[in-house]
Amino acid sequence: MTTAPQNPAPVGREELLTRLERALHTRGRALLTGPAGVGKTEVALAEAARAEARGETVLWLATLPSDREIPGAAAAALVASVAATVTWPGLGTSRPEPPGPHAHATEPYGAGGVGAPGADPAAADALAAGPLSPGTLASGILTSGVLNSGIFSSGVFDQLPGPQRTAVAMLCREAPIDAGGWDPIALRLGIARILRALTCRGPVLLVVDGVQHIDADSADLLRFALHLAPPALRVVAVETPEPYAETHEPYRESHRPEDPHAAHLWVPSEADVLRVPPLQADEIAELLIHHRLPSRMAGRIHRASGGNPRLALAVGRSLADARTPVHHAEALTLSGRARDLARQLLGAAPPAVRETLLLAALALRPSATLVRRAGRPSAEADLAAAERADLVSLSEDGSVTFTAGLLPSTLVHDACWSERSAGHAALAEVVDDPVEAVRHRALATERPDEELAAEVAAAAEVARRRGNSALAAELAMLAAESTPGRHGTRRITRLVDAAEEAARAARADLAMRAATDLLARDAGPSDRVRARLAVLDTAGQGLTGLDEMYVHAMEDSEGDTALRAAVQLRLAVKYVLADGDPERSRTAAVESAALASSMGDPRLAAQALTVQARMERALGAPDAEAVLAQARGLERAERPLGIRNAAQILTIRHALFDDRLNDARDELNALLPLVQRRGSVEDTIELFSTLAAIESRRGACAAALSHAGQSLALTLEAGLSPGPAWYTLALAETAGGSFARAASYARRSVQASEEEGDRVFLSRSRYALGRVQLITGDVATALETLRRVQADERAQSTVDPSMLRWHEELAEALLAQDAADEALALLAEVRPVAERLGRSTVLLGCDRAYALCLAAEGRTDEAAELLTRTAESFGRAGLPLERGRALIALARVERRRRRRSAAQTALHEAASVFERAGAAPWLALASETPAGEGAGPGAGGEESVPALSSLTEAELRLARLVGQGASNQEAAAKLYLSVKTVEARLTRIYQKLDVRSRAQLATALRP
Repeated sequence: MTTAPQNPAPVGREELLTRLERALHTRGRALLTGPAGVGKTEVALAEAARAEARGETVLWLATLPSDREIPGAAAAALVASVAATVTWPGLGTSRPEPPGPHAHATEPYGAGGVGAPGADPAAADALAAGPLSPGTLASGILTSGVLNSGIFSSGVFDQLPGPQRTAVAMLCREAPIDAGGWDPIALRLGIARILRALTCRGPVLLVVDGVQHIDADSADLLRFALHLAPPALRVVAVETPEPYAETHEPYRESHRPEDPHAAHLWVPSEADVLRVPPLQADEIAELLIHHRLPSRMAGRIHRASGGNPRLALAVGRSLADARTPVHHAEALTLSGRARDLARQLLGAAPPAVRETLLLAALALRPSATLVRRAGRPSAEADLAAAERADLVSLSEDGSVTFTAGLLPSTLVHDACWSERSAGHAALAEVVDDPVEAVRHRALATERPDEELAAEVAAAAEVARRRGNSALAAELAMLAAESTPGRHGTRRITRLVDAAEEAARAARADLAMRAATDLLARDAGPSDRVRARLAVLDTAGQGLTGLDEMYVHAMEDSEGDTALRAAVQLRLAVKYVLADGDPERSRTAAVESAALASSMGDPRLAAQALTVQARMERALGAPDAEAVLAQARGLERAERPLGIRNAAQILTIRHALFDDRLNDARDELNALLPLVQRRGSVEDTIELFSTLAAIESRRGACAAALSHAGQSLALTLEAGLSPGPAWYTLALAETAGGSFARAASYARRSVQASEEEGDRVFLSRSRYALGRVQLITGDVATALETLRRVQADERAQSTVDPSMLRWHEELAEALLAQDAADEALALLAEVRPVAERLGRSTVLLGCDRAYALCLAAEGRTDEAAELLTRTAESFGRAGLPLERGRALIALARVERRRRRRSAAQTALHEAASVFERAGAAPWLALASETPAGEGAGPGAGGEESVPALSSLTEAELRLARLVGQGASNQEAAAKLYLSVKTVEARLTRIYQKLDVRSRAQLATALRP
């Protein structure tokens, strides 16, 4: 067998693949089961690719629904697959191994491929492509030449006894079938002997994709063969359960045994049945990125798809193919392929089940009891069948939850008005909540009615008092739409209320819907402004595509001081997030605060002053804290509606920037109960995100990961842009999780921020990515990433170095790439600013980088002394991870000084620090065998080659590449350098090591 590289697991399936391999190793059999589109075939493909990479023979048998009606089809296909796998058909000579399943492993979920469901391969490629499906045989696509040559000309079956050979020939239509049919015993033994003979060549993995479609005769043959097969034959069966009985089909009545295990190739036990679950929201985001689809809508796509990869990709592609980008404030595009897939899933259900599901889709809190009372006496049975089909899930109390939001949406979308109206009318009579009853009554009629609209508006107020902001927003919108046209003024008032209610509930789609309706009417300027502000407030980070909203809001607010103040406040936020212009943002915030103060609006003035203080801090203005204190004073007098963008949370973040971490954490923990009880979703996200950043910085790694995970989960659930949450999780993973996951989250944040046009978080996420790249030794890439951060921050005129600590990281990357002068210049530039602003821990970071510069100049004694002081200072500042990092740097310098014991002591101290903090990736870094200056583990100790201590980090990396046989061009590409730079650096290496050739260099590098 030719081997293939080990393919990575499909997104979110690493643990499942591990379980699958364990089941195959211990039992030799595994059954993958789950709903259509969940990715069962992808998992099987990945396992087949891994088996192929290990040199195993892989047989892939895919079935089609029509194969079930052809006796012996699957068994015949298996025999043909064996012949195709071992030799070229008709030639009797060894053939190159087929591409095998790994050739399809890169296909998207649900995509076709040779041997995959729905495939339509060319006839000439049928055998060369590897294992054949029964559908291929049945469709007659094989060329006449192949049929004439016959599978038996391959020589694979020469050892079969005559009766067995004859029976197999009849099965494969290579011989005429006698009137009495083939000999069933001979055929059983023949199939078993074929598989046993194949295992004599080595281990075999048989994958049966679509085992539910195997005909009864083939199932019986394969069961017998597998019962006699040696342990070297392992089997993966892929099954999509069939939830609805179809006993009306004559073949199935007469041929399908009543044994519940008749369709299985063995009697499965709990240990070898692996259910393929839906993907989590974060995994859906990764899946979208993997397929180069926009990830900023990952949370909403997850809700629409229920984590089903095929549905998620269909929704993602429909968004990507939209003529204009879909904004957060707009409804998802759920047409085309996505809607068709949902119809396929629903279409398999009998009409009675679909009628029951429609009632459940119309209900606000669907349950079996409610649906039964609304006119479906068979509700329990219908819903149980739907649950078996993975359309819904049923809880112990009978409540119904659709597995994917696209399913109820499609049910309602495809139902005619009379069906929807009748359903709502029936539900209105049986629900036990007056608020829900009013909702159903309003949805049951298409005639606007003022009395009904007033009832719905009152119900919205009740929902608001209950704290159900999402229902309040929906009812407010319904009240507006139920208002008759003759009450134009009242309808406009209700549309404004609906837009603002949607903003409070973070329902961007409803805010946009209300605003669109209002702006099409003869509304006054103030109403238009309020509706537009509601849309802007639900846009999250995605402010780039809403320029027209701001322009019209400014025009309509002319002459209204209060509204102008509110618009200026939103502009202040836009200028920094979307435009990256803190100067302009500060100007707008100052104007907003002045206007709000002149109108006696302390709440709005406090918000504007908070934005002003944030910009003052970024710009390095000395009065930033005074402005923030003024905002806090106004907040205490007039409690804000939430903590997001409030002066209180900014005060906490300033404490975070200043590394007053205990103060920040204590104040934030005091807010936690209040926010969880009364705050909005965005408030809660802000709180958890800030807590995660604080705990990451102070070395409470487990808490940081927990808070960051909660922030991301809430973000995706709310359908907000995930960029900021991914950035926070990248910080937490860097502290205590995994450097690889940290880099992955940082890259996702970069992509989402680019999609949203969010300049602030784009810079932050690039910083998080560059920092991880530097820590893990990918210095050339880190330098490129951090240079972009430098360009971003300078373009945004950011002065305060404590807000994003990229300077020390960039300096270290420059030094590692042999640009010591540039590193020193950068440190000399930032140090006076940090001293002027009193950013003491920024200065400590600069000291760490400067110490490495001293070591590169050969002043190792000064470097060691400075790093010792720096590590102690970080410890006193309550920054254990920074202390540990300084100790790792100290160990590197001590190795340069050839003080092995001192280096080990520093490393042990760093490891102790990281262990107490739970900083797993840093602990692994401190525990690695030293491999030279940043060269990574496993390259050999520098102490054993004393001359190497004279090389810089960049020179040492180049020397090792060249010593391993890399050409100058290859080394330049690997290190992202020009060939001339490589040549100049290599000349210095030769001089320092006193060598004259590459061979001598390789010798000098050996311990």
